[in-house]
Amino acid sequence: MRAVSLHHLLDNLVTRWGAPAWHRIKCSNQPARYVRHAGFAARIDTYPFDPYTDAQWRLVPGLADSSGVSFQSVNYPTRYLRHYNYALRLDVNDGTVSFAQDATFHRTAGLANSSWSSFRSHNFSDRYIRHYDYALRLDPVSTATDRADATFAVGY
Repeated sequence: MRAVSLHHLLDNLVTRWGAPAWHRIKCSNQPARYVRHAGFAARIDTYPFDPYTDAQWRLVPGLADSSGVSFQSVNYPTRYLRHYNYALRLDVNDGTVSFAQDATFHRTAGLANSSWSSFRSHNFSDRYIRHYDYALRLDPVSTATDRADATFAVGY
């Protein structure tokens, strides 16, 4: 019997059934941890956790700039990841310009691994989404640790 890679199996499933309408986001330097919300605070936790839908996101065109991306919660579809005082949290879109800017990020090549992704803030272009002490924040990135904390894989 021939060994089949997990990646090959996933490709076959996507070919047959189509890609899911949601994504999960994994940390580069904490590969067992996924971006999720818990109590509407954005954080990274080891999978599995309950409810698993806390880690499912729709990547939609940026609310402030369609060339960017906004992270819409699957299990709370009126809520988006946004920064507030540089902490990321899940809030209801109130329709304001400031909310749209706080909830828009620009996807770039990963700062620690260019085949992964990093997300730069739309309204604070010197800051990226990163994890620190398992919480997601918006911080400047300068060290190798910062770059690793700000690098993610977007998948299913």
